[in-house]
Amino acid sequence: MYREQIKVLDCTIRDGGLINDHHFTDEFVREIYKALSRSGIDYMEFGYRSSRELFPPEEFGAWKYCDDDKIREVIDGIESDMKISVMVDSYRVKEQQFAPADESPIDMIRAATYAKYIDSAIELINKCHDLGYETTCNIMAISKEIEPDLIEALDQLAKCPVDVVYVVDSFGALYCEQIEYMVKLYQEHLPGKTLGVHCHNNQQLAFSNTIEGIIHNANYLDGSLSGIGRGPGNCCLELLVGFLKNPKFNLTPILKAIQDQMMPMREDIEWGYIIPYFITGILNEHPRSAIAYRKTDDRDKYAEFYEKMRETQQ
Repeated sequence: MYREQIKVLDCTIRDGGLINDHHFTDEFVREIYKALSRSGIDYMEFGYRSSRELFPPEEFGAWKYCDDDKIREVIDGIESDMKISVMVDSYRVKEQQFAPADESPIDMIRAATYAKYIDSAIELINKCHDLGYETTCNIMAISKEIEPDLIEALDQLAKCPVDVVYVVDSFGALYCEQIEYMVKLYQEHLPGKTLGVHCHNNQQLAFSNTIEGIIHNANYLDGSLSGIGRGPGNCCLELLVGFLKNPKFNLTPILKAIQDQMMPMREDIEWGYIIPYFITGILNEHPRSAIAYRKTDDRDKYAEFYEKMRETQQ
């Protein structure tokens, strides 16, 4: 439970922004930043660095783009040792201009990709590494990957300067034995690299699967306040901090942020364990179908949704 090398990353704004197209107010983001800074969290992920040509600004909030100046504006005047990260979907982004790391408020660039697009992630990682950023690679939807394809991607990553590679359970489909298997597979093919885990909560296993990753020496751990994230959400940050016995962490600011910032949001936005997301999890499917179903008049007809999903797999 205590290991000095463990780092905790909060993805409340980034993953939570997938629910509301990143339309968080500056004051909300500022309050989350202050709370996480006081809690001793290692990294806060502010959102995506996306291309405005592909994601029109009239449809998305500022945290879809995470401009350096916008981040500076929000954190101005707050004392904090916490590092800042942003995520880039390497497979669907136009050329991005990054300032050198020592001229940016951002410390870490996280390249998100699928195994078949690993070249795009490596290109981004090389570019950001040369500019002085910490880097990660998050290969998404590994529960859907054919193992030889995944291994080929890992072998390519092993040759690049990426700092951390994440085991990502995008569909919340994996169980603890599979997390163990994946972490060990990554270790075998990524000698000398640090590993992380990012788990989704379709089957209420995000927390336990994160612990499983810790047991097998994954040292970068993702969570979000009250588990906010698209669909079923993520590992709850409060559970994770409560589990880790590192005296640097302070749970009180996290609970206060949930009380003051997250709970009012639940009146307008739905996330967390709900049966349609459980169904997509056990069927190893993207939650988009459940998200769409929850917007219909039949949103609580769980058996009907289950049978429809099974039919699509036949």
